[in-house]
Amino acid sequence: MENLILEAIASKQLIEFYYRNLPRIVEPHVYGVTNGVRQVLGYQTGGQSSNGGLPDWRRFDLNQMSRLAILAPTFLGRRPIPSGKHSSWDSRIAIVA
Repeated sequence: MENLILEAIASKQLIEFYYRNLPRIVEPHVYGVTNGVRQVLGYQTGGQSSNGGLPDWRRFDLNQMSRLAILAPTFLGRRPIPSGKHSSWDSRIAIVA
């Protein structure tokens, strides 16, 4: 799964996966580690969410993601962060250019 996330970030392709049993469609922007947990920070554009409306920024724990697939559609790249503040990470493994 990690290789698919890295590929999607490098090629700016949408990913589709299940998270907490809900389907998600996401622009993956950062893959990294926070508090020892591997996570994807993404802009969720489709699917379902149990926490607020869409589209919106979300963090996803890698160990709770399943059935991940890279989709054909691409996205333009970085999006502005509404707060003007970047999320904190212990380490960033990949970030969209």
